[in-house]
Amino acid sequence: MITDPIADLLTRIRNASRARHEFVLIPYSKMKESLVSLLASEGFLGEVKIVRNEKFPQLKIFLLPTHTGIELVRKSTPGRRAYKACSELRSVKNGYGVGIVSTSKGLLTTEKAIEEGVGGEYVCEVY
Repeated sequence: MITDPIADLLTRIRNASRARHEFVLIPYSKMKESLVSLLASEGFLGEVKIVRNEKFPQLKIFLLPTHTGIELVRKSTPGRRAYKACSELRSVKNGYGVGIVSTSKGLLTTEKAIEEGVGGEYVCEVY
């Protein structure tokens, strides 16, 4: 049993990227799907597919060969949740990175959360 599935997701992507793999398979969940879809739309990951096999569905995440040094940093952990109000959200690495916030409107980047005027759990940073 994995105690922190989001940290596991980020670690698998980071390790596969550094090993220069073409893709990585990750156990499916709706939260993971929305997180990797958001990262793909921001240009940090390639295409994301849901692979349905006999037992459990998985996410097949294609990695970009140009992002071998991608940094994925978990900010909120199960033991220490990190919540931020809209006024506390800032850009990551002067706009070169992206912060992910879990809000009442779903997962949003920090820029979108500021535009929407919502805060929430500060999940991770990617740069």
